[in-house]
Amino acid sequence: MLESTADIATEKASRYLQQLCKHFAHKIPVSFDAAAGQISFSGGDCRLEADDNRLRLSVTASDAETLAKLQNVAASHLVRFAFREEMQITWQRV
Repeated sequence: MLESTADIATEKASRYLQQLCKHFAHKIPVSFDAAAGQISFSGGDCRLEADDNRLRLSVTASDAETLAKLQNVAASHLVRFAFREEMQITWQRV
């Protein structure tokens, strides 16, 4: 499995975590609370962790193409939900 993570500075980490999970829960398996969540996409998973000033996204997939796709899906939805903030999302391979 390939994995990448992104740490995003935001004081609304829990809010965005819950918003992302609720959004995807209409179509795919999701579990979450205020501090952690998991979104199970068909090609891999996205784990989310929130604290007071950071949202961490961790994406896993079996191949590089799917990993890049899931990174884009997670990041683009987060940017859309956080339109009032300027998000810096930099993925790092683990």
